[in-house]
Amino acid sequence: MFIHYRSRCFVLKKEDRGESDQLFTVYTKNFGKLEILGRAIRKISSKLRAGINLFYLSDIEFIQGRVYKTLTDAMVIEKFENIRKDLKRLKIAYKISEVFNELIKEQEKDENIWNILIETIQLVNTPEVKNEKLEIVYYYFFWNLISFLGYKPELYKCVICHKSLDSKNFYFNHKEGGIICANCFKKERGDKKISQETIKIIRLFLKRDWSTLKKIKINSENLKLLNLKYA
Repeated sequence: MFIHYRSRCFVLKKEDRGESDQLFTVYTKNFGKLEILGRAIRKISSKLRAGINLFYLSDIEFIQGRVYKTLTDAMVIEKFENIRKDLKRLKIAYKISEVFNELIKEQEKDENIWNILIETIQLVNTPEVKNEKLEIVYYYFFWNLISFLGYKPELYKCVICHKSLDSKNFYFNHKEGGIICANCFKKERGDKKISQETIKIIRLFLKRDWSTLKKIKINSENLKLLNLKYA
């Protein structure tokens, strides 16, 4: 007899398999990241197809098959319809999904990661959040995600000499894990110059202070600086 598992999930990705199946990559509240097969779900007669789709928040039930977990029930909770109506929102949702898939490997639940994912998707779906604010939502998600994964950057003192940041010239190095002061800067190490304003913005991200972030104006140069690769 199969054991039936149930959880709320967000659908990150879907792929067609065979003539009528689909493989869903989901992040679940109770089990973490999973791949679940929806058998015959592309058929019009399928009872499951209305309950699960890309970028849906759904309540699902599944069993463990020989190769894949198999979907047995799906009920949609939120379709996030504004994302589907706006190309910019859709682009940000794909961007979030791609970086999430790249960084999240383990099939273990994490309440912080679940919460930041759902909070972010809800922000992307919010009509009042638009234009450059949508890019800010992505970086808000990205910096919090890497923090929860154990890569929280040091933003208050130099990671080399451990002195407080009291000059105007700072550099960022993802391998060192944060900000480097001008005295410790080495060009050959791959340090990238970063502004004080960008440091302040990242600090607000990590404080989860969206109420302040939504009010401030972030110029295009600082948006580019927020795109620092971190691994």
